[in-house]
Amino acid sequence: MLYKSLKNFKYKVSFKEAVLTGQSPEKGLYFPEKIPVLKKKIIKNISNYDEHHLMMEVIQPFIGNEIPHRELLNIISNTVNFKININNIYDNIYSLELFLGPTMAFKDIGVKFMSGCIKYFCKELELNKNIIILTATSGDTGAAVANAFNKIDGVKVVILYPSSKISILQEKQITTLGNNILALEIKGNFDDCQMLVKKAFSDNQIRENLFITSANSINIARLLSQIFYYFMCYKLLYSHSNEKLIISIPSGNFGNICAGLIAFKMGLPVKQFIAATNINDTIPRLLKTGIYNPFPTQETISNAMDISDPSNFSRIMYMFKNVNNIKKLVSAYSFSDKETFEIIKSIWANYKYIMDPHGAIGYLGLKQFLKKKKKNNTKNIFLSTAAPVKFLDKISKGIDQKISLEKKVIKLLKKEKKSIQLSNKYDTFKKWLLNLD
Repeated sequence: MLYKSLKNFKYKVSFKEAVLTGQSPEKGLYFPEKIPVLKKKIIKNISNYDEHHLMMEVIQPFIGNEIPHRELLNIISNTVNFKININNIYDNIYSLELFLGPTMAFKDIGVKFMSGCIKYFCKELELNKNIIILTATSGDTGAAVANAFNKIDGVKVVILYPSSKISILQEKQITTLGNNILALEIKGNFDDCQMLVKKAFSDNQIRENLFITSANSINIARLLSQIFYYFMCYKLLYSHSNEKLIISIPSGNFGNICAGLIAFKMGLPVKQFIAATNINDTIPRLLKTGIYNPFPTQETISNAMDISDPSNFSRIMYMFKNVNNIKKLVSAYSFSDKETFEIIKSIWANYKYIMDPHGAIGYLGLKQFLKKKKKNNTKNIFLSTAAPVKFLDKISKGIDQKISLEKKVIKLLKKEKKSIQLSNKYDTFKKWLLNLD
């Protein structure tokens, strides 16, 4: 399998090169030259597969022989070593809980798989200098990256996060590990952090002096491994009634929904995807007007989605060619903080289920779409992408007291934060980066 740059279709690389470089020299995201279609018998007999072998079936066609079968299965076993749960909230409404991993967010599987691939390729190449993992985060990615790469020899991790714009627990997860994890607290928003990372990747001086790659969803290993969520969702809900899925996805940088759309192209029977955003509504407006016009990013209680210019939408546009084709499969809605607060309270009051602000927006998107359906003979799922405990300061009083703090969370909150504060000026960041290795 080769991967083409979306900035230059003639530029093609192997899976290994795509993973290790993050993006092409002209800042293009990599995308598979073709999307493999799974054999129908795999989907028909999906309940017979355990999690590890299901993920192997999903991911191996994208990798080919670049990672030997035994090594790849070992990476997958170390990646999927915690539960993914489906929770029936009421009627035919389900929550796919992707937050049961080590950092309590859906990013864990994608980042753990990517770290396993990078670790394998580093050993194979016998590099004589550090690989620098350069990552911008709006909250959960940074925590997952820090955990997955902590204490890995030959790797330094630089995590850029927007000062005062992530939750207290997210910040502690990023800033308290030390070792090879360096946290940069940037004076600005997530788009500023992402801009600094993108500029670094296109800076010839940096690329000549440092071996850098990304752990954001711009990295193809991170993106492809998230396809597994959707097949796992189907496995957990599988029945012989041939019901198709409607899936609502809290969307910020649009990597997770992009993975879902790849799963659809591979043959997963999904009837509709819903991109649910907060008031940073670039894509809902695009699907309504046909105009891509990012506004300045606004801060919300669903901070991991505070993104106005989502990187992964270029991959979705490549898959579907134009906006009209996307609209046939994807609906998009945006919701305010007020609506998010209210639905968290309502679902708790009526069903005793606690949602974090991101999952709440996923639920709102699902309900908005279902309003226009006359018949409801589908399985309707919203993705719960982070544990409510990560957002205690953003959940209504009373509900927050129902969330029990695990010992590891209490211990983490007591740890000392260690970060490096920088402005959002590229020259300042570049100077710091060049003095790193």
